[in-house]
Amino acid sequence: MATPLFDNFSPVSSKQWKQKIQFELDGADYNETLIWNSPEDIQVKPFYHSDENIKPVEVTTKATDFKICQNIFVHDVSKSVERALDSLKRGAESLYFTIENDTVAVDKLFEKLPLENRNVYFNLNFISIDFVKKLNAISIQKKANFYYNIDPLGQLAKEGNWFSFTTKEKNNFETLEILSKEIPNASLISINASLYQNAGANMVQQIAYTVAHANEYFNRIPSINGTIVLQVSVGTNYFFEIAKLRALRLLFNLIAPEYNPNLKCHLLVTPTKRNKTLYDYNVNMLRTTTECMSAIIGGADAIANLPYDALYHKDNEFGDRIARNQLLILKNESYFDKVNNPADGSYYIESLTNQLAEKSLTLFKDIEANGGFLKLLNEGIIKRKIQESADKEQELFDTKKEVLLGTNKYPNKDDKMKHDLELFPFVKIKPRKTLITPIIEKRLAEKLEQERLELE
Repeated sequence: MATPLFDNFSPVSSKQWKQKIQFELDGADYNETLIWNSPEDIQVKPFYHSDENIKPVEVTTKATDFKICQNIFVHDVSKSVERALDSLKRGAESLYFTIENDTVAVDKLFEKLPLENRNVYFNLNFISIDFVKKLNAISIQKKANFYYNIDPLGQLAKEGNWFSFTTKEKNNFETLEILSKEIPNASLISINASLYQNAGANMVQQIAYTVAHANEYFNRIPSINGTIVLQVSVGTNYFFEIAKLRALRLLFNLIAPEYNPNLKCHLLVTPTKRNKTLYDYNVNMLRTTTECMSAIIGGADAIANLPYDALYHKDNEFGDRIARNQLLILKNESYFDKVNNPADGSYYIESLTNQLAEKSLTLFKDIEANGGFLKLLNEGIIKRKIQESADKEQELFDTKKEVLLGTNKYPNKDDKMKHDLELFPFVKIKPRKTLITPIIEKRLAEKLEQERLELE
């Protein structure tokens, strides 16, 4: 009878590994050479070992169920229908419609679309009881799963003002309360967590602010029920982003049942804009590919990829097709959808998840102890804390300690972009009267790119 292969090898302890590494360093300090500190103040070690008794994370993710989502901005309804049909034909599994006002003919929009058992997400730039009820009637008729993604707190954080509302309601919370009672089984509420990532918050802040944001709704809308969509952006710190999504789900599942055992979260994930670049734009495809990989392994329920040219081109068939094909390759050729809980058992990811969850829970408790998310948002504390993190990251980029290839390292000096801009790719200044100073999304490369454009 053959002897099992690994019976011929003695186990190696973490102490033995460390001694061997120390010997190979030839006198260099182990801690200074091989351990680095993340922006979240997490010490990353060169190796992780079973004898460290790393606690397994109790969170279930289903990579086999993740859906490829297509973003569609609704301006011309006929063109939007055509684009949706083409996207579904070419591999999209769910749809995400951005609708700017309640005059859109949604009956015509959904008349020809095959929606049975399909997830459909909305980004509504307004709040309207009648409009949501009309959509709900369509979802019942079409046997579709509609996620309305209404987020007044996210609107306040991003734009500085609440959604406007009719005289029937006192505020946006009351509008949601009415809707939650009139269509009790609908997924009404979403959390725009992407705002925090794109504005420069570190991962602990992203998780804590997202959960505190959700907790504000739990406290103010007692009838809230069903599924909450967490719209999350992921960056290029591959393993940290996997851990971030797992820690976010872990904390949501810890806090939400205290209000209602039926509350569940649904992660709609997209690559961040913060590290995307105007020059050497093809590198954006590499960035979004690894970010989508993190999203799948981290437990995303749906992923809407960001086209490589989204910063400077209007929506176009080629950019959309490439973005969708990236996910199709990950699913159908790289087999990322074949194993559930794919991060389980990785000592490194389990360790990162636990540390991010613990630090985020501490920050969440601090937010609640100081009056809650809305109070700190109104006082400008949330914005200030995010800005502090963003400034630190910007300094790392400016000093080339954080590298974006093709931008602050190995740039192509012959690359010209001025005549290819269909969209304004920088922070837009919109003078207006606001209740609070909004949280501003800003890319790391903006200042450098503006300087290059001026010299073209």
